[in-house]
Amino acid sequence: MTYLLEVDGVTLTYKTPQILVTATRRVSFHVNQSDRYVLLGPSGCGKSTLLKAVGGYMSPTEGEIRIKGRKVTEPGADRMMVFQEFDQLLPWKTVFENVVFPLRVTGKLSRQEADERARDYIEKVHLTRAIDAYPHTLSGGMKQRVAIARGMAMEPDILLMDEPFAALDALTRRRMQDELLQLWADTRFTVLFVTHSIAEAIRIGNRILLMSPHPGQVKAEVEDVESAGGTEGGATRLERQIHDLLFSEDKVQDADDKVVAYG
Repeated sequence: MTYLLEVDGVTLTYKTPQILVTATRRVSFHVNQSDRYVLLGPSGCGKSTLLKAVGGYMSPTEGEIRIKGRKVTEPGADRMMVFQEFDQLLPWKTVFENVVFPLRVTGKLSRQEADERARDYIEKVHLTRAIDAYPHTLSGGMKQRVAIARGMAMEPDILLMDEPFAALDALTRRRMQDELLQLWADTRFTVLFVTHSIAEAIRIGNRILLMSPHPGQVKAEVEDVESAGGTEGGATRLERQIHDLLFSEDKVQDADDKVVAYG
């Protein structure tokens, strides 16, 4: 079976001025079409580094990453990234211009088609009223919605989201989670989402990969999150279960070992 995304025994290293850092060690998982797949673990476990590798911005020192069976060797329009920083937009361009820019650059659509698609995704994230606004006039949550619209407008195979709501206040973060889930319900896109919040992982994901502290390795994989977390009291029980798994002293598991969570 060919999965949408396969991460197969991936070890990632990078150099600092002093040492060679091993960010992840032999991490394996797969993502299916329309999955909301979450990488969850403490700071320093290599989640963001792994996301960059899936994006094609760095190469594994061991193992392989594949999209639809094709080895990832460089960035591509089939993978779009959304970061947590608010300054990822071009400040001299309006909301519309930020969203339409990559569509025009790729040249795969006519100008009219690119414009229509940009307007459509701006509407999906409820920013039509701000379509001519510049980033400095937008709130943090609005800027993130522009970034999501820009990524979604490219209609990638997978949207890569690196703690996109971490810098927002609690109420805005909850609203952005709701909007992301509604957008997913409307379009059924595939997302690989990084967070260190257990509650956010349960809310966003249908599958969660638990990673150990540095260097990042697979602790467990939680399947069927929606069933386990959707019952009365289920989210609380699942949060406790995931916490215990993350912070247990057990050795990391082989990639084929899974924890299947039920409500």
